[in-house]
Amino acid sequence: MTWDWSFFLQDKGDGQTYLAWMMSAWGRTLLVSGFALVVALVSGSIMGIFRTTPIKALVWIGNAWTELFRNIPLLVQIFLWYHVIPSIWKGLQSVPDFIAVVVALGVFTSARISEQVKAGIQALPRGQRYAGLAMGLTLPQTYRFVLLPMAFRIVIPPLTSESMNIIKNSSVAFAVSITELTFFAMQAQEETSRGIEIYLAVTFLYFISAFAVNRVAAVIEKKARVPGMIGGGGK
Repeated sequence: MTWDWSFFLQDKGDGQTYLAWMMSAWGRTLLVSGFALVVALVSGSIMGIFRTTPIKALVWIGNAWTELFRNIPLLVQIFLWYHVIPSIWKGLQSVPDFIAVVVALGVFTSARISEQVKAGIQALPRGQRYAGLAMGLTLPQTYRFVLLPMAFRIVIPPLTSESMNIIKNSSVAFAVSITELTFFAMQAQEETSRGIEIYLAVTFLYFISAFAVNRVAAVIEKKARVPGMIGGGGK
């Protein structure tokens, strides 16, 4: 079989080339991934903090959130947010499909981030918590000014992995017809029968997206590294 990359410059019938369609799909993939990462970081961090507090009700909420969302497959969660929840709460039927995918992907990833934030806080010496409280700080202030700045530096490597995973997991958005890279690849392959070229191009875009996240995170990790806390720390 002879490869032919020139078809990317062909008009697909609506005044747009396949290359332009692919770039638009790539942009949608990055948007879904970016917004889902924000949802995951915020909700996952909150739940991770809840799970390390001495308040039993908050620990229960954090554990319940984590166990619920990490034990339901991502594709099932997308269908739940897309089909089931709007049918229960009629006011959500007007919510764009894009939002449903972002929320599903975000809360799915938040369960994993919750574990990492919890581990980062527990990796710190317990004396830091006690010292903050002894200085007159409230529990929220102790987390904000003492524990979290150190804990987040420790968990940058696993957070990098989750950021890369979000980009890859965004491919399931094709199931609800979000025009991201995987959806583009399936549709363009059907129209052109150039599956090899299309999937190679899409694979390359997924790779450079994840690789760019990895390199940016590596720079952040280097600048935020905590001396003496590499690989964890004692209690």
